[in-house]
Amino acid sequence: MASAKQHEKFRNFCVDLAQLLYRTEVKLRTNIMGEPAKHIRPLSETRAIENGANSLAEGFLFTVAAGLIIGESWRSSRSQSKRRDNVDEQLDSLGTKVTELTTRVDQLSVRWEDEMRYQKQKNDELSRILQRVVEIGLRGGWAEFEDTPLQIPRIQLAPTFMGDPSQHTPLDSPDTHNMAEVTDSSPPSSPSLP
Repeated sequence: MASAKQHEKFRNFCVDLAQLLYRTEVKLRTNIMGEPAKHIRPLSETRAIENGANSLAEGFLFTVAAGLIIGESWRSSRSQSKRRDNVDEQLDSLGTKVTELTTRVDQLSVRWEDEMRYQKQKNDELSRILQRVVEIGLRGGWAEFEDTPLQIPRIQLAPTFMGDPSQHTPLDSPDTHNMAEVTDSSPPSSPSLP
């Protein structure tokens, strides 16, 4: 306020500002109350300088505070925008990875199912071959089950000659029931299956 009294231009600016604010305030007050605006007496110079200086100080503080608030809100909105962009990028990246992993799992699932199908076919084929080998072995009599109560009769493929060899039928004869003889006694030692 002391500088307003010393500087002529600043003092005139403060007086003009104070008078303008005072007239505007009085007009608004009379219009709100419904009274007609009469002649408005101006403020004294001392009071006008004081009111003008206070108005400038308050205006400066209000401008600085408003600037700080606006700047902070702009900075926080920029920060949130960057954060949102980062989150969106991360979500897009994770979505891409999930899609890739889903595709990979589907491919592995298809490969696994194909491999299982192939292994099942192989297993079935080996099972049929093993069953056939065991069946042929049991018919041929070359398999023994040691230390088991199951006695499997041994079939001999070579004909056994008894008595006169001229009485036996030839191999191509339809009557071949004498060619294979089933013995119910234990066969001579032959290789056994493990």
